[in-house]
Amino acid sequence: MSSVSDGPILEMANVSFNYPGGGPIVAGLSCSVREREIIGLLGANGSGKSTILKIAAGMLRPSQGEVILWNKALKSYRNRDRAKLLCYFPQQLDVNVPFTVREIVGMGLYPYEIPPVMTVDDAMDMVGVGDKADAFVTNLSGGERRRVFLAMTLIQGAGILLLDEPLANLDIKYQIEFLKLLRSLKEARGLSVVMALHDINLALQFEKVMLIKSGEVHGIGAPEVVLTSATIRDAFDVEVEVRKAEYGAYITHEKWF
Repeated sequence: MSSVSDGPILEMANVSFNYPGGGPIVAGLSCSVREREIIGLLGANGSGKSTILKIAAGMLRPSQGEVILWNKALKSYRNRDRAKLLCYFPQQLDVNVPFTVREIVGMGLYPYEIPPVMTVDDAMDMVGVGDKADAFVTNLSGGERRRVFLAMTLIQGAGILLLDEPLANLDIKYQIEFLKLLRSLKEARGLSVVMALHDINLALQFEKVMLIKSGEVHGIGAPEVVLTSATIRDAFDVEVEVRKAEYGAYITHEKWF
C-alpha cells in the first residue's frame, strides 16, 4: 500500500459512459477519493452506481473523461499492478465451486511474483475467519463469505475497495459487523472504501456520502448536508422526512402508511 497522500488517490474527471447506440448512463461525473475515506454511494435503481464503480475499477472504459489512480491514468496500469492498489467487489459473491477459505484468500496473491509480508493466515485472522480456514466457502453464510473476500483483498494489498451493495441480503447483525470491520481496517491499514448501498438511514451514519441521479453527482459531502428531505425526494421520487435525534439523524415516512 502506498504512503500517506494529502491529495486524491482516486479521481474521476468529467467521466461519461454509454453503451453503443444507447444514451448516457454516466454523464460528466467528477469526484475523488482520499486516503482513509469511507464513502457511501447512494442513488435510485438505474441511477448509475454500479457503472460508476466498474469505471473506477477499470472494468469499463469511459466514453470521455479520465480516471486517475495515484496520479497516473488508470488505463496505463497493467492488470497486476492495478490489482495491488484497487479492488472491486461485485454485487454477487456466489462461489459455486468447492474452494476452501484458505484457497480463496490465497487467490489474492496472484499479482505478486514475490509474496507480500502479510500471510494468508494473517489475513484470515484479521477478518475473523481463521477458525474456518479449511471450511468450504459454499458452506458459509453471506456475511462470512464477505469476510473471506475481504481477507483476499488484504493479501492483494489494495488500498481502495469499491464495493457494490456489499450489505445486500445480509441481516442486521452481519451488516453491523461488516461495517465495523471496514472501519477497523480503515484505521489499521489505511483503507479507503467507496460502497454502493440502498439504506439511507445507514448512509446517514457515514462521514461522507455521494448522491447520484441519472449518472450525475447530485450531492457529495457530509450526509446531514447532502441527504435532506428535498434531495431525497428529488433523487428517489419519494416523500420522506429527515429527523434528528440524540444518536444521529434518521428518515421516516410513517405518516404515509
